[in-house]
Amino acid sequence: RARRTAAIAAARAAGPEGTAANDRARKAREAHEAARSRAAAAERRRAEVAARMSALGEARTRVEASVAETEGRLSDARAAGETLLVTPEMDQDLSTKRGGVADARADASEARASAQTLAREAEARARRTAAIAADREGWAERRARAASQADELEMRIAATRAEKETLDTLPGEIILKRRAVVVEIEGAEAKRRDAADALARGETAQSEADRAAREAFAAMSEARETRARTEARLDAAQTRLADVEHAIAETLESTPDALPAMAGVAPGADLPALADVERRLSSMKAERERLGAVNLRADVELDEATAKKLSLTTERDDLIEAIKKLRTAIQSLNREGRERLLASFETVNNHFKELFTLLFGGGAAELQLVESDDPLEAGLEIIARPPGKKPQVMTLLSGGEQALTATALIFAVFLTNPAPICVLDEVDAPLDDANVERFCDLLDEMTKNTDTRFVVITHNPITMARMNRLFGVTMAERGVSQLVSVDLQTAEQVIQAAE
Repeated sequence: RARRTAAIAAARAAGPEGTAANDRARKAREAHEAARSRAAAAERRRAEVAARMSALGEARTRVEASVAETEGRLSDARAAGETLLVTPEMDQDLSTKRGGVADARADASEARASAQTLAREAEARARRTAAIAADREGWAERRARAASQADELEMRIAATRAEKETLDTLPGEIILKRRAVVVEIEGAEAKRRDAADALARGETAQSEADRAAREAFAAMSEARETRARTEARLDAAQTRLADVEHAIAETLESTPDALPAMAGVAPGADLPALADVERRLSSMKAERERLGAVNLRADVELDEATAKKLSLTTERDDLIEAIKKLRTAIQSLNREGRERLLASFETVNNHFKELFTLLFGGGAAELQLVESDDPLEAGLEIIARPPGKKPQVMTLLSGGEQALTATALIFAVFLTNPAPICVLDEVDAPLDDANVERFCDLLDEMTKNTDTRFVVITHNPITMARMNRLFGVTMAERGVSQLVSVDLQTAEQVIQAAE
């Protein structure tokens, strides 16, 4: 699918290029016709200049002949003047002749100047004609190049169409592979369900075993409590027996074994008289009253307390088990987080070292975890050593050095996990021209190696000249802003075509 998309994009891109080539060829033909028209006009002007030069040559010849004739006549007049007496009429005639000679000389000078001007114009026209001929040759060459480019674009379009036809068969193959993958996924899903069922059965068995263990532990606890209660009762009975024996010893000064004999009841003998029995019963009741009332709910309250204790014990065991599982999960998450953090930190650190060296044209830098041995609780420190300086923390660097270091760190993170778009707001503001060039070179490398597109907000002309497209905000009218877009690559192609 990616190859097909690329082929379609190439075909679409080839279409505008072919149209642009046709437009350039048409413009070249129009320029060629215009140059041919200018050349014809120059030829006509040249013929007119040649005719004017011929007429001026004839006029110059006539003027030179007139001047020669006038000079001859002046010589004759001077020779005759030497033999004749000078009269006022002769002086006046001489003055007139001299004026005519001066006018003839002025006309001759003017004719010579006009002839020189026409000669210079003729030379300029000749140079212009040669330049027009050279332009015609240049346009002819450009026309040939445009035709060659059009042929090349046609070949590229044909190749792209052939590749598109080849790529049209890929969806079927991809569908077959996808079906095979879906079958594999279904098999894996079935295995996963079986494993999940087995895990559920195991967890159920484990829960039953835990419940049986808790019940056994509860039974054991109850048996221990019962034994303790029995032992307590036995101790109480023994204590009571000892008290009774002590009371018998104190009161009757006898032992329990001697009481039947003291009461006069012999084995197999008749019972004592009723009055004696009642009297004895009354005395016993009085003694019971002195002892106080008996708590008849003691066993019930004991059972309730035992059940409550068992419930609290079960809840405590469940809480202890849950705490253990939670602590195990936390430890697992912390362990995995440390591993991922250290791996990402190492990758970012390697990219940061390379980009720092590239931006500064040397030097070294690294990232360090400080303030704790645990990566999850540690802080981050940037140690940088620009060329010719000692290693320093980032806060001791200059503004430009801090900007370049921060840029290297940002791009290192982007190389580790590239994002689709990155906005840089006047990052090059504190940089000089050389560092701006390095910054732009790094941007070019990033656009080649990743799919990230960078949006750079800047006022630096060097950065703007290195961008592919410019978006500017102008205010043609007060309070009204307008967005202007310029595609620099297309502009360069137009300029190259115009040249």
